[in-house]
Amino acid sequence: MSLNVLKDARKVYAGLNADDIRASALKDLSIGLMATSEAGFLRLVEFLAPPSLDPESRARVLECLHPVNGELRNDGSLEENFDFVLCEAGLALPPHGHSLDPASPSGTIREIAAAHHGIELALGRTLPHFRETVARRIAQRVARENALFALVTALPNVLPSFIELPWVVGEFATDTAFLTMNQIRMALMMAALNDRPVGYGEQKMQLAAIAGGAFGWRALARELVGKIPLGGGLIPKAAIAYAGTWLVGMGLEKVNRTGVQMTRVEKRATYKAGLGHGKEFAREAAPIVVRKI
Repeated sequence: MSLNVLKDARKVYAGLNADDIRASALKDLSIGLMATSEAGFLRLVEFLAPPSLDPESRARVLECLHPVNGELRNDGSLEENFDFVLCEAGLALPPHGHSLDPASPSGTIREIAAAHHGIELALGRTLPHFRETVARRIAQRVARENALFALVTALPNVLPSFIELPWVVGEFATDTAFLTMNQIRMALMMAALNDRPVGYGEQKMQLAAIAGGAFGWRALARELVGKIPLGGGLIPKAAIAYAGTWLVGMGLEKVNRTGVQMTRVEKRATYKAGLGHGKEFAREAAPIVVRKI
């Protein structure tokens, strides 16, 4: 389990550059297609550029698709450079290659998204049916980062004689600032992923809502550390940080993808699910955090 986000919190500042996020999403992708027949090639094309897409989106996908014509080098790599290669089932996979599973196309989407973190925004922007999968990965990752941060910043209250975290005070003053900035970074990424306008002016209503809600649920989480003896508040605090961030992420995902806000029922269900995942993650992470600090 990586604690890099905790050891170098300045990375969050770097991630707040809207221009960089926009540029990452606008990257032109090059996707190779490998098949043994024309019918197999067309199946790969229709998977990445399904006819159900609107004409403009489908045309953008088609521009990125290229048949793999070159010979394999001795090391198994291709002469052409692709961001990834989609292969007909049964073919030997080149580097960055993925096999289309006709029985589980959603599984292929998840595999590609997981393997290409560095181009995830361009992947989602270019391939609309990948967006929900990529968005959930982003929301889960940021939720975990915030839960880890909540664990670490709770520890001085629980074990004051054993550790000090001067960088927390020096960089952010409170954990609330870190968690909020991380959610703002996520909001910029969600807009870019869904080919929406990206920026502090363009997303002022979304960002204001994140900032306005920053203190309520996190104040509750801080109270838990003080009221539950022997560090018992560690898990609830981290779980609430996770759940709150997951709720924000899934709300951003829906409104950017569909233009519709979550209903109250959806918000309650999403928060409840996030709290369950957050508790599980925090129970696994807490012993590791204590050992590594």
